[in-house]
Amino acid sequence: MLKIYNSLTNKIENFKPVNNKHVNMYVCGPTVYDDIHIGNGRPVVFFDVVKRYLTYLDYRVTYASNITDVDDKIIERASKLNITEKELATSYTNNFFEVAKKIGGYSFDYTPHATSYINEMIEFINQLMVDGYAYKTDSGVYFRVDKIEDYGILSNQQVKDLKMGVRIDVLSDKEKDYDFALWKNTDQGIKYHAPWGVGRPGWHTECVVMNNELFGGQIDIHGGGFDLKFPHHENEIAQSKAHSNHHLAKYWMHVGRLDLASEKMSKSLGNDIKLKDLIQKYNPNAYRLMLLAHHYRAPIQFSEDLIEQYQKAYDKISYTLNKWHFYMALNALNADDTNMQILGRFENEMNNDFATPRVISLIDKLVKDLNKDFDGQTYASLMTILNTLGIEPKIQNVHDKDIEIYKLWQTARLNKDYEHADTYRKHLQDKGFI
Repeated sequence: MLKIYNSLTNKIENFKPVNNKHVNMYVCGPTVYDDIHIGNGRPVVFFDVVKRYLTYLDYRVTYASNITDVDDKIIERASKLNITEKELATSYTNNFFEVAKKIGGYSFDYTPHATSYINEMIEFINQLMVDGYAYKTDSGVYFRVDKIEDYGILSNQQVKDLKMGVRIDVLSDKEKDYDFALWKNTDQGIKYHAPWGVGRPGWHTECVVMNNELFGGQIDIHGGGFDLKFPHHENEIAQSKAHSNHHLAKYWMHVGRLDLASEKMSKSLGNDIKLKDLIQKYNPNAYRLMLLAHHYRAPIQFSEDLIEQYQKAYDKISYTLNKWHFYMALNALNADDTNMQILGRFENEMNNDFATPRVISLIDKLVKDLNKDFDGQTYASLMTILNTLGIEPKIQNVHDKDIEIYKLWQTARLNKDYEHADTYRKHLQDKGFI
């Protein structure tokens, strides 16, 4: 049985979906004011693997990942570039989708945009006000944190300690310093009309409303980066408790940070490596392999040496499978049957809270075994594992001409026609067949 670490309970738990074999999953996506960096891509890859593995286990998965296209950072960046917020957001949304496809992470069933749910957000906030969980001030609408008995359940924070993180030099019209904004009244940037003033919704409200609209109740998995645990995910839970009396998701999963080896990587610090630039230099599958070689909850310290290590590992996988793919075509062989013992080990590791590093070790062993001798079941099992992880080995199509050249090469060698043999061999080597 699949077991996962639930951030809500801080325990490894058996995975039992709300609705039997149908899994609903929501993952916080990007705020589209810039291109994503190599750390932003980690949740995209990991939760794609979660969907792939759940599908492998015969679950039906509905996967949503949002686009935050209204935000202070978007407004500020658009103003500097002298373009509209929509133009900026659309451009970076398209860039995100393009990169997600290249790294094999575009398996979303829904990509809700915050700006498409403004009316629903206004209705949601209004209901919280009617129920006494929210209140209006001159600056906007705020959520009464004190009204939620288990506030802090996800991040292990206590309300009495929250004051420590509040800037006391900023004047506020909130009832409590730690109350958070559901709506910000403003005349700057993109804005909408609401009963309590012109402005825009708070970030924490956007995700909980889109969840509610898409799934209509408690979902199975809510995921995102570890840095979203507090305050974003905590505040989503608070609003869900107030509005629907549940913690929004049954299981909460958080992916560890990926930073530069010597320092924290951040767009605001200007020291981030854009993912689109990295995958121009290295194969996107090498990046994916690097991420999966680390447990999803563990941090990664990125360096050029690290990505180069997994580029070499990916090239080795591709070379081995490409060589045996040609061998099978040459000898009219099929590799349809898998080895249940190999797949059993794969499932045992994945069922243990997605222990992908141990799966990568298994892949390495299978590649070594295949380099010693061909075995159709090992080949088929390895291909199944790679497909489930979303890693696509570089395998060349075999054409009749390639098989003809191989036979000509063998004949030339027997006849000691080394000049022609070298030409044929070069063709086969260029395609990685020998």
